[in-house]
Amino acid sequence: MSGFAEATAVSKVAEGRYTAELDGGYRIGEALNGGYLMAVLLRAAVDASPHAHPVATNTAFLRVGRPGPAEISVQTRKTGRTAATAWVTLSQGDVPIVDAQVTTGTLDPDAEPSWAGQAPPALPPLEECVGGAPSLAKDRGFADRVDMRFDPATMGWLDGQPSGRLEMSGHFRLRDDDYAPDAYLLALAVDALPPVVLNTGSPGWAPTVELTWHMRAVPAPGALTLYGGGRMVRDGWFDEEVEVWDSAGRLVAQSRQLARVGRQTT
Repeated sequence: MSGFAEATAVSKVAEGRYTAELDGGYRIGEALNGGYLMAVLLRAAVDASPHAHPVATNTAFLRVGRPGPAEISVQTRKTGRTAATAWVTLSQGDVPIVDAQVTTGTLDPDAEPSWAGQAPPALPPLEECVGGAPSLAKDRGFADRVDMRFDPATMGWLDGQPSGRLEMSGHFRLRDDDYAPDAYLLALAVDALPPVVLNTGSPGWAPTVELTWHMRAVPAPGALTLYGGGRMVRDGWFDEEVEVWDSAGRLVAQSRQLARVGRQTT
C-alpha cells in the first residue's frame, strides 16, 4: 500500500460506520490539511455507495482535525441509478470535525467533453518554478508529503512583494510515491495551494470554513496542475476557486471555498 493510500485508509466496523487513523504527516502547523480530511471522509462515502466516484462534495470544516483516531458516519439520503447522496461526518472523540454532503456517480474514464471552455495559460516548466526540497532537519508535515512547484509570478508574497491579485498556481504531485492520481488525490489537490489571499499582503493562517468541489473526469497518470484565483476579500472573508488539470491537459476537478482572512500571529 502506498503512503497516501495508507494515510487515508478507512476500516468498516458496521453499516455506515468507519474508523481511521489520521496521519500527522499531512498537518500544516498543528492542523491537518482540509483536503486530506476530505480524502479520508470520501473513502468511506464511496465504500458505502454503489457508485465509484465522488462527483460533488460540499464540506463544512467545523473544527481543527488532529492526528490520531477518527470515526466516520455515512447516512444515505438517496440512492439512484446514476447518482447517490449521503451525509458524511468525520468525528474525533465524539466531536464532529467535518460535515459533508457527498454525491457519488460513476464517471467513464474514456468520456470526452461535448463542449469545454478555454484552457488556462500553461505554467512555466518545472525548472523555472519555485519549489522546496524536503526538509532534512525536521518533518514539516504536508510540505514534505507533496512536491509542489509554483509559478514564480504568483509567489511574490514570499519576498514581501505580493502581486495584489487573488492568484496562486503550480504543479502538484505526491513526493516519493507511486500513487496514481484518483478522486482522493484530487480532494487533496483542491486544498493544496497556499491561500490566494497571501498575494494581497494578508498574513498568517487562513482557515477554510466551507469548500465545495466537483470531480469532472478520471485523471490520467502523472502530475497535476493547479490554478487558483478569487473574486473578493471583504470583512475578514475571502473566496478561492481552484481548477485542477491532469497530465493529458483535461480539467479533472473544480473547487470553490470560503475562508477567513489570516491574522498576524505574535
